[in-house]
Amino acid sequence: MHLIHQPDVVQSIKLHSNEIRSYQQEGFLFLPGLLDSPTADAARRETLEVLSVGANLSADDASGRGAQTHKLIQSSQYLVGSTLDQVVNSPNLNAIAAQLMGGASSLYLPFTAVKTGGGGGRFAFHQDNQYTRFVDGMLGINIWIALVPMTPENGCLQICPRSHLRGTLDADAESDGHRKVKIEPQDFLPLRMRPGDAVAFTRLTVHGSGQNDTNHPRVGYGVQFYRDDVRAIWDNESPRLLKGSNRHPVGPVDKLTPPDPKGRDGH
Repeated sequence: MHLIHQPDVVQSIKLHSNEIRSYQQEGFLFLPGLLDSPTADAARRETLEVLSVGANLSADDASGRGAQTHKLIQSSQYLVGSTLDQVVNSPNLNAIAAQLMGGASSLYLPFTAVKTGGGGGRFAFHQDNQYTRFVDGMLGINIWIALVPMTPENGCLQICPRSHLRGTLDADAESDGHRKVKIEPQDFLPLRMRPGDAVAFTRLTVHGSGQNDTNHPRVGYGVQFYRDDVRAIWDNESPRLLKGSNRHPVGPVDKLTPPDPKGRDGH
C-alpha cells in the first residue's frame, strides 16, 4: 500500500540550550505558536466531538450550556486520520519532548483537557507524578496545548515555577479520585495563551487551573511523553521500565465509544 506523506502539523522547533536550561530550572517552558490557527481550530472542534460522543456528554454539556458543569473532562480517544491523530503522533512534537528530556522519548498518554463554561470548577494544584509515579519525574513531560484563548476568567492553566525542585510531594485524594498537594501554593503563574500556544512542563511541576466563569468551554489538549529509559511504579510493585509495559496503550480509533468512567489516571 502506498502511503501519502503528510506535512507535520506541529511546528518544528530546534530548542536553544538556554531554553532547555530554563526548562530544567523553572520546570516549564512556553512554546508559542506550536500549532497554526487552522490546526488549532480543527483540533478544538474534534476535541468537542470526542467529548460529545466518547464521553457520553451532550454537545450542550461540552459547550457549557447544559445544567452540569465539569472542572476537567478527559478522554484519550481520537479518530484515525484526524487532526488530533496528527498532533498526538507528530514527529516534531516527540522531538520537542526528546530535546527537553535529553533522550529518545515515546508517547505516554494524550487526553482532552476541557473545562465547561458556566462555572466549570477549579482543578486543585497537583503533580502528574502523584498518579503513576516515575522514579525520575524529570523523565516525563506534559505538552499542554491551548485550543481556545486561555485567561484567568475561563480557568487557564496555573503553574508553580521551580516547584519541581522539591521532588514528588505528598498528596491527598479528592472525592472524585483526583489528587491535590497537601499545602495550597500561593505563588503561581496564570498562563495566558492564544489558540495554538503550548506549555511544556515536567511531571514534578505543580499545576492546576481556576474556575471557568465564562459561557464557553475552556478547551485544551495534553500530550504526555516519557524518556525511553524511565522506570515507573504502579500498583505498589517494584520499579520497572515503562517502555514495553503497555501501561497506557494508545492509538487512533475508527469509532468513538464511551470511555471507562473509572479511568482516573489521566496523568
